[in-house]
Amino acid sequence: MTSIKIPTPLRIYTANQAQVNVSGETVGAALNDLVTQHPELRQHLFNGSELRNFVNVFIDDEDIRFLDGLKTEITEGDSLRIIPSIAGGVS
Repeated sequence: MTSIKIPTPLRIYTANQAQVNVSGETVGAALNDLVTQHPELRQHLFNGSELRNFVNVFIDDEDIRFLDGLKTEITEGDSLRIIPSIAGGVS
């Protein structure tokens, strides 16, 4: 099993779980399993079949955007992290 760490703002949609176990051989399949288990997350993570621009997914310290994106292969025991982008502030 692969696990996905859920950021605090999204835990409301995972029954307050900080980590969810998922199955799948790619990041995309794992995220699809996550939103199958917790359907309310889909609108916060995806725009159609693509990840929203402000959603970053990491395998260990590697951003999947610099790998194969949603097609990035994962193996048993990998830990994924969803990290939402934060914007704003004063210049």
